[in-house]
Amino acid sequence: MEKWNQTSNDFILLGLFPSNQTGLFLLFFIVFIFFIASVGNSAMIHLIRLDPRLHTPMYFLLSQLSLMDLIYISTTVPKMVFNFLSGQKGISFLGCGMQSFFFLTMACSEGLLLSSMAYDRYVAICHPLHYPIRMSKMMCVKMIIGSWILGSINSLAHTVYALHIPYCRSRAIDHFFCDVPAMLPLACIDTWVYEYMVFVSTSLFLLFPFLGITASYGWVLFSIYHMHSKEGRKKAFTTCSTHLTVVTFYYAPFVYTYLRPRNLRSPTEDKILAVFYTILTPMLNPIIYSLRNKEVLGAMKREFGIFSANKE
Repeated sequence: MEKWNQTSNDFILLGLFPSNQTGLFLLFFIVFIFFIASVGNSAMIHLIRLDPRLHTPMYFLLSQLSLMDLIYISTTVPKMVFNFLSGQKGISFLGCGMQSFFFLTMACSEGLLLSSMAYDRYVAICHPLHYPIRMSKMMCVKMIIGSWILGSINSLAHTVYALHIPYCRSRAIDHFFCDVPAMLPLACIDTWVYEYMVFVSTSLFLLFPFLGITASYGWVLFSIYHMHSKEGRKKAFTTCSTHLTVVTFYYAPFVYTYLRPRNLRSPTEDKILAVFYTILTPMLNPIIYSLRNKEVLGAMKREFGIFSANKE
């Protein structure tokens, strides 16, 4: 193993589960989650595309969230499953770079997109008369394109840096995918400058958007409390609680992982937390947005005929 590490530019992914029966059972559970996430997000994209009643800014943003989640989970899980079943833990230098790029792109883009979705709900509830102007189709397209472009640029910078670091130690990454912070301990140079940039990047793409989302929903909840219509309050609260649930599941483990100093982190804890934002969140998002949204349930009944009228 040591000889392979010294003469190859490839990396080794140590994985998430032990190579035993328990690990195999847990792996099949991850495969099941991957299947549910793939079907759920694909169905959500298809449903929003088909149903004219869902052709609104909120659902247009939601379709992009489903697309990001689909790419997100497809970036990490298939390689992890292949390595476990084949017994080959290696990943090529280029493959590691590609995996890191797509993972970081989806992570940053989704963080920005969730901010756009929060702004959409803020305008719809707090400034309903201004909604057609502030959330026009063109504005919605700009938000989506901006999320993808900014996420890609940030990801490219991190990936290029990670691939140019001289690695003079073992190339065994103690993770189930090529996560840049997990690669830094293998470097033979001082990476404190880059670690500071990770802190800045995480603050810009995750922490500040999360604080903005929290503030916007604070105003939304204040407005909901003063609504005269009981039905309007219920509908607005249901929609916002759905968004807040998704935001919490996504941001909390991500921010906790990337804002901690290296000396307070452990590979095992990082891998467990990564399961939340790379595997569980892409599965939960379509479930949360469908089961807690009457408009989506109604669209499912119209297009697929799978819900009875009493659930509407």
